[in-house]
Amino acid sequence: MPATPSASATPPTPGVELAALLADRELGLRALTGAGERAPAVAVHAVHASEMADPSPYLLGGELLLTAGAQLEADADAYVARLVAAGAAALGFGVAPVYEEVPPELAAACARHGLPLLEVPPRTPFTAVARTVWRLMAEARTRELRRVTEAQQSLAAAAARPDPVPALLRRLAATLGGHATLLPAGGQDPGQGTGQAATRHAGRDLPPEAAGALAALLTRVGAPGGPATATDAAAGWQLTAYPLGGEGQVLGVAVPDRTPGDHAITAIAAVLLTLLTTHRPAGTEAGALTRLLLGGSPAEALGPGPWHVVHARGTGDPRALAAALGTVLVDARGEEVRLLAEREPGPLPGWRLGVSAPAGPEALAGAEAQARRALRRAEAARAPLARHTAGGLDALLDPAEALTHARELLAPLAPEQVRTLRAWLAHHGSWDRTAAALGVHRNTVRQRVARCTALLGRDLDDPDTRMELWFALRTLDRQDNSPVT
Repeated sequence: MPATPSASATPPTPGVELAALLADRELGLRALTGAGERAPAVAVHAVHASEMADPSPYLLGGELLLTAGAQLEADADAYVARLVAAGAAALGFGVAPVYEEVPPELAAACARHGLPLLEVPPRTPFTAVARTVWRLMAEARTRELRRVTEAQQSLAAAAARPDPVPALLRRLAATLGGHATLLPAGGQDPGQGTGQAATRHAGRDLPPEAAGALAALLTRVGAPGGPATATDAAAGWQLTAYPLGGEGQVLGVAVPDRTPGDHAITAIAAVLLTLLTTHRPAGTEAGALTRLLLGGSPAEALGPGPWHVVHARGTGDPRALAAALGTVLVDARGEEVRLLAEREPGPLPGWRLGVSAPAGPEALAGAEAQARRALRRAEAARAPLARHTAGGLDALLDPAEALTHARELLAPLAPEQVRTLRAWLAHHGSWDRTAAALGVHRNTVRQRVARCTALLGRDLDDPDTRMELWFALRTLDRQDNSPVT
C-alpha cells in the first residue's frame, strides 16, 4: 500500500504579498519603508485595526495592522519594536483625521526595525483594505486549488506512459519548478553496486550545497526507523523528503520557493510512485477489491499487513484524503469515510480520524468497530485523531508512543512558548500567577498563549485539550530528566 506524507491534498490559504495591495489603484496605498515604492515580499495573512497604544498582545503574527495613530505613543521606536516582536507583517497608517501626514519618527522607527510601513490615504477606509486582502486571499486559494487539480491530472497522465517513473518525475519537477529525486531501497546511486536500482533525477540542476543536503535528507528518511518526512534548506532551495511504500525508497523534492500547493502535489506524486515501484504480491488493490466482490475472503485478497481501518469525518474530498493516507481502498458512500491503509495515519487538516489497532486481514471486522469507536472519541474530544488502545490509560502512556505523540503535538512551538504553556497550565490558566512565575508582564503571557493557540490549532479553553497538552509536556519533562544510559 502506498505511503505518503501525512498532509491533506488541499493546500492552505496563501497569504497576500504587500506588492499586490500596492498595485490596487483603488486603495491608493503607498510604501514609505522597505523597498521604496516597491513593497517588500512580505505576506499578509490577516488584517487588524487598532488605536490602542500597545496592540501587540492581540496579534497572532502575520497581520497588517491598521491605525490612525489616535493613541500613538511619544516613543515610536518602542511601539514599532513591540509590533515586530509580536510578528506583525506590516503597519498601515491612515492619514487624517488625527495626523495630516505619517509622523517622521514613526517612519524612521519602522525603517530601523525593518517593519514595512504603508500610507493609507484619507479616501480609503480601513474596511476597504481588509476586504481587498480577503478577496486576494480567496483568489490565491482558488488558483492553488486549480493548480493542484491540474497537477493531479498531469501526474496521472504521466503515470500511464510506457516509461511511467521517469515521466512522472519529470512532470513533478516541471510542475514544482524545481528538482525531483527518487532514491531506491538501499540508497544506491548509479555505479554503486551491481544489480542495484539507480537513483533517478529530474528537473533543474541543484547547486552542490543543496544537492548534498538533499542527499543527506534522503538517506536519513530512508533509514530504518527514519522520520515520516523531513525538511531542510540550503543554498536558497527548500528541500523535502518522503518515504515511499515502507521498502526504503524515498522521494525528494527541491524548490526555490515553496507554495501552499506544493505539498499536496508531491503527496499525489508519492502515491503514484509507490504504486509504480513497490513490489507486492500478485493482486493489486483493485484486484483485491474484485476478489472480495466475487466472494473471496479478505485473507486471500489482501497482503498480510498489518492493516489500519480508518473512519473519518470532514468537509474535504475523500479521494484527496485517501491520497494523503497512501491508499486507494476507500468507501465514501455514507456519512463517514472508511479507509483501509497499511501505513499508520497521522492527523490531517480538515478531518477527524478514528484509527484501529494494527490488524491482519482476518481481523478487519473487529478493527472496523475499533475505528468507529475511536472516531466517536475524537469527535467528543474535538481532537483531530484518536487511536484504539486496548489497555486504557496505561496503554496511552506507553513511554515510546507517548513521547512520539508529545513531540508531534508540541512540534510547532518554540522553546519559550513551551515554557510559557507549561507554566500557564500549571497555574490553571491564571494570567497573573503565570506572569509572576515567569517574571514577565501578564500581557506577554496572553500574547504567547494566543500564539500557542494559533500554532497548535487547538482550543486551550477545552479541558480535554489542556489535559492532552499537560500529559505531553510531562512526557517531555520525564524524557529530559531521564538518566543517560
